[in-house]
Parts: sequence; C-alpha cells; structure tokens
Amino acid sequence: MSNPEITLILVKPDAVAEGLTGEVLRRLEKEGLKILNCRMLRLDAALLKEHYSHLAQLPFFPEIEKFMSSGPVVAVALQGTNAIERVRELLGPTDSSKAPKGTIRGDLGKDKMHNVLHASDSHETAKTELIRFFGKADPRV
Repeated sequence: MSNPEITLILVKPDAVAEGLTGEVLRRLEKEGLKILNCRMLRLDAALLKEHYSHLAQLPFFPEIEKFMSSGPVVAVALQGTNAIERVRELLGPTDSSKAPKGTIRGDLGKDKMHNVLHASDSHETAKTELIRFFGKADPRV
C-alpha cells in the first residue's frame, strides 16, 4: 500500500440516531479503507471544547456543543492510501445541501451542521484526534 495513512471520522449524533453508521462504514470500506478501531461514546463539554477549540470562542459554539452532545457518536480510525484526502472527497463539502449526490453528505446529510460525519483535515489533525479519541496515534486493536 503506497502512502498508507490513518485518519479519524466521527459519525455525528443525528446520523447514529437515524441508523446511518453501517451505511457510512460500508461506503468507506467499499472504497478500500480499513477500519482499525471504533468506539461509541458521548462527548462531554470538556471533550467538545478541546475538539472544537478553534471554534469555542465563536458565538455559534453553544449550538455545536448542544448538537454534538445530544446523543452518542461513533469514533472510527480508518487506514488506507491517502486516507485523509480520500475520506474528505467521499464526504463532499461540509454543507450537505451543497454536496453533490453520490457523496456521503450529499446523499445522507441535511445541512451544514447535520452533515453525517466529522473527518480529520490534515496529518497533524488526524494524529491529534486519534490520540484524543483512542489514546494513541496508531489505534490498532
């Protein structure tokens, strides 16, 4: 495998509640991404402030915090060639209403917040987020 990477996705609370976790994982696996680890958890205020530290001071952060703590999320560590970029391409744009059909967000999402998944956007972010949600940068079980 050339340039294998490990990245993180979070299946957001609304997608978990709507039973979309399996569909999302099926689509990612179908594209050759391998699930290394996954866990279901509820995000508390401290974890959300850490995870969204780049947004925590903005006026809309309480809305994000309320939404992301409204139910469980599924954290998944994925590995594959150019995994970070590929996952983001498969997801489509952040705003689901603008995401093309055929992308995960275009097919399953509703809007900018209810957009099915969070995905790491860089190598550094992936490493930080994998440690945050799995306790290590290489979370193989």
